[in-house]
Amino acid sequence: MMDLFDDVPADNTPEFSVAEISGAVKKAIEGGFSHVRVRGEVGRVSRPASGHIYMDLKDDRAVLAGVIWKGRAQGLAHRPEEGMEVIATGKLTTFPGQSKYQMVIEDIAPAGAGALMAMLEKRKAALAAEGLFAPERKRPLPYLPEIIGVITSPSGAVIRDILHRLRDRFPRKVLVWPVAVQGQKCAPEVAAAIAGFNAMTPGGALPRPDLLIVARGGGSLEDLWGFNEEIVARAAAASDIPLISAVGHETDTTLIDYVSDMRAPTPTAAAELAVPVRMELLAWTDQQGARLSRALSTSISQRQQRVRDLGRALPQVDALVEGPRQRLDYLSERLPAALRGAAAKKRLQISEAALRPAILSRRVAEDRRRLEAVSARLMPALQRRSGDARRMLDQSARGLRPEVLQTRVVRQGEQLGGLLRRLSDRASRQQAERTARLQALDRLRETLGYVETLRRGYAVVRGDGAVVTGQAAAAKATALEIEFADGKLAVRKTL
Repeated sequence: MMDLFDDVPADNTPEFSVAEISGAVKKAIEGGFSHVRVRGEVGRVSRPASGHIYMDLKDDRAVLAGVIWKGRAQGLAHRPEEGMEVIATGKLTTFPGQSKYQMVIEDIAPAGAGALMAMLEKRKAALAAEGLFAPERKRPLPYLPEIIGVITSPSGAVIRDILHRLRDRFPRKVLVWPVAVQGQKCAPEVAAAIAGFNAMTPGGALPRPDLLIVARGGGSLEDLWGFNEEIVARAAAASDIPLISAVGHETDTTLIDYVSDMRAPTPTAAAELAVPVRMELLAWTDQQGARLSRALSTSISQRQQRVRDLGRALPQVDALVEGPRQRLDYLSERLPAALRGAAAKKRLQISEAALRPAILSRRVAEDRRRLEAVSARLMPALQRRSGDARRMLDQSARGLRPEVLQTRVVRQGEQLGGLLRRLSDRASRQQAERTARLQALDRLRETLGYVETLRRGYAVVRGDGAVVTGQAAAAKATALEIEFADGKLAVRKTL
């Protein structure tokens, strides 16, 4: 009987559904790991359109799936990137649809400064590969900007230092865009401020700045991390307005320093780079004005000396007119004799012509006989010539057409018009040249004449109608006349 009972299978294990097992496992995991901190390296990272972040945490022996829901992902101070060593805080749960467990991450932070530096170097290398740090992209700063835009915290000492330094060096209009300079809001607000300044209209009611300064005081790597975000670096690279970065102290370096057009070691130094010293600029202007005045005076003196030297090289007026005057005197002496000789020669030619009435009558009769003989032959010759010409004209008329003649007349008329215009232009130019030359000669005549000498303070003394050049001649003259530039004065001598 016992053998019979031993052969009957006996199994009192309760049966569970798949959902019950999944729910029990979920309770056990969530109850035992409701709050955990996990250190590991970020593996695969996925960011679907839903806004959630799916990622893996791994070490050298295991992989843990993780998820950051959309609400938490928007408030993270540091976005997870592949290869980054982090410390994740959250809870473990299961995903029944795939029989897997995962970590719901509520906060994630780099595992120390070393992780931040590694992420920074990786981001820096990626941006440098895109050419955002290239020197040829950097633009020169305006020498004297009218309006300066400052992106910083309005309540810190940085803005006071910048305004004080600008007021001491060269007062300018300043537009301040208040932003958070650390924390989660820092990066988006700084990027939005750079884009906002660039979106302003030049010359509008709120004019667009000519120069931007992004400034913040010193701090730790975590405090300055907002200026290492990629969104800030790209906004600075896309700025059409020249930008000075003045983040931290001289030893602090952020990504915006590499992208900006100029890096200042401190906010005060940024103000010094933005504007020159007004008093130094005024002093330099005065120096340049003095140099210009000295150069102008020296140039005028040199030209005056040059004119004096050239004046000494010119010949005297008397030397120029002595030769022509002597030739005039010589020709005037020969003129009467030449006129008498010419008159005698003409008189002789008339007398030799033998204009006696008998001779003239005989010559007229001979000329009349020759003319009658020629006229008798002329009429038949004219008739023959006229007939030949008429026949040639008839032949030519048969070969001519009115339109050809009209075209030839028009073309020759155009050619004649062109020649007339060229002739008129040439005549006008020659007339203008001769007029200019005549005016120049007239000015030279006036310059070389004694009237110009009188205008310089000299006078001409005449005695008894002749020019007096010495004291003896003046003493012999019965009356003297002095000619000045503006008239003549008669001087009566007293006995």
